[in-house]
Amino acid sequence: MDTSVTLACALRMEEKAARKAGAKTALVGLGAGLPLPDGRLVSFGFAGGLEPRFCPGTLVTATKVVDSEGRTLWEGPALEVEGAEPAVVCASDSVANEPEARRDLATRSGASVVDMESGVLASTGRLAGVVRAVSDSGDDPVGRLVCAGRADGGTDWKVVAAAFATEPVKSVRTARDARKASAALTRAAGALS
Repeated sequence: MDTSVTLACALRMEEKAARKAGAKTALVGLGAGLPLPDGRLVSFGFAGGLEPRFCPGTLVTATKVVDSEGRTLWEGPALEVEGAEPAVVCASDSVANEPEARRDLATRSGASVVDMESGVLASTGRLAGVVRAVSDSGDDPVGRLVCAGRADGGTDWKVVAAAFATEPVKSVRTARDARKASAALTRAAGALS
């Protein structure tokens, strides 16, 4: 891959996974709300699965980014990442956590996974591709941990502590699934760098 391309990551844990593999990264925050770096960008990080076949740890590379109504925001060839499934990514401006919300989003958009950054990055005209690892599925909502990510890409540890205290089984499963997705991101970053 072109070394001038930057992997744009919403969360510090996504950026850490990419840097571990030696990739050029930028922290863009949730919804890509932080200043974006110059040059071509790859939307890189976690995604929520909208289809049952996309379970935690599955890598996807986008052939298209659509909005929640299925309108195309970006289209291009899937980036070559070993083991990654080509997919349509839905760009959402909010988290779809509950199973019903995910099913509705999948039906309306025609997408297989959802994230909050790819649409913003597509709007810059500098998106070179999308590589995402599924961190959670529609069958198993994340629960209170869904609010643990901060806009600046950090983690709200009070939310994490409250989630583990009130929803221990769900929180342990979510943390385990996030580790699977992080490992997949590190492998993907190695292939991209």
